[in-house]
This record gives sequence, structure tokens and C-alpha cells, in this order.
Amino acid sequence: MAARNSILSESNSESRGALIVLEGLDRSGKTSQSSNLLKYLEGLGHSAELWRFPDRSTDVGQMISSYLTNKSQLDDHTVHILFSANRWEKRSLMETKLKSGTTLIVDRYSFFWGGFLAPEDGLLAPDLVLYLDIQPEKAAERAGYGGERYEQLEFQRKVARCYEVLRDASWKIIDACQPMEDIEKQLQEIVLDCVTICQKGKPLSNLWSS
Repeated sequence: MAARNSILSESNSESRGALIVLEGLDRSGKTSQSSNLLKYLEGLGHSAELWRFPDRSTDVGQMISSYLTNKSQLDDHTVHILFSANRWEKRSLMETKLKSGTTLIVDRYSFFWGGFLAPEDGLLAPDLVLYLDIQPEKAAERAGYGGERYEQLEFQRKVARCYEVLRDASWKIIDACQPMEDIEKQLQEIVLDCVTICQKGKPLSNLWSS
């Protein structure tokens, strides 16, 4: 299912930062590649920041963190709402940053919870989604796997199926089993093109809206 984007302002042709999202299963390499992309853009003189969701620094984020580290129990629907609320907490700041010219590299966004789209309606749509593709069984072999609640093979298989439903032709699919340096080079080229387009005045859009 494609993300349906509603243009916020057709007349806005001002230069802005890009909203770039990295998605993928746990242990697919998102965190490392996000950090590398930040260093790359900053090295080229671009204003850029690295964000991660859930953002565990907020009040809602602390509730999520407690749940993910098995320190508390929550109903599944409550968890979904909390994840969405965590993104809404940052929506205004996200728009301000982008309009000020700062590119945001975001480690996971709205696509992890495949079937719960309604609470996300109205969040900013990414300019680029980079999907680090890896089989759940391969991800499970990587160091550190299983440290949090959702790092369980069967759950990650469900997440993989959700990604298959949500991703469309606009997503850039990267083989996450390649050498790290090869992945990094591919991402840099794709991201730089996106940043350039946004600097030329691509309008911001909303997520999921028709």
C-alpha cells in the first residue's frame, strides 16, 4: 500500500531540508547507516540531524522504553497509540527544522506498525524511504539480537510482511547483507540526490492523506 501524500503548500518553493527515513528489521543496520549518513552530509557542509523513533527522551518515549525493555506491560493497542503519539510529539519541531534548511535522517518512522495507519494520518511524509532489506533469519544471527521485546524471530517475520504491504515503487530497496561499505556508498548517492531536490523547493507533504 502506497503512502498517499497530501501537498501542504503548492506555492511553497523555498529551499528546505529533506526528511529521509531508514526502515528495516531490527539488526538490519539502520542505526549504523543513519549515523554514517549524518557524518557524510555534515562533511559536505549540509545542516543535518539524526532522529530516532521511538524518541525515548520524551515522556511518552520513556513509557515506550520501559515497555520495550520488559520493565512494564501494556495492551497492544495502547502500545500502538503510544508509538504514534511519540511521533506526533515531534511533528511541529520536525516541520520547523525542515523549513529552516536542516535535513533530518530518521531511524525508523511510521512504517513499522503496518496495519495502524489512521493515527499517523497528518504526520509529515518522508521525501525518501530507504529500506534495508534482510531476511528475519539472517538478522537474528547478528550480534546483540534479542535484547529487547520485539527482537524475536516470529515477531520480526510479521514486521517483514507488514513492510511488504506498505512499501511501494518510491522506496529505495538496499540489500542489507552487502558489505557495510557498499551499502554506505549506495545510500550516500541516493540521499544526496534527494537533498538537492528538496533544496530546490519540493513542497512538504502529509503522510497517508488522500
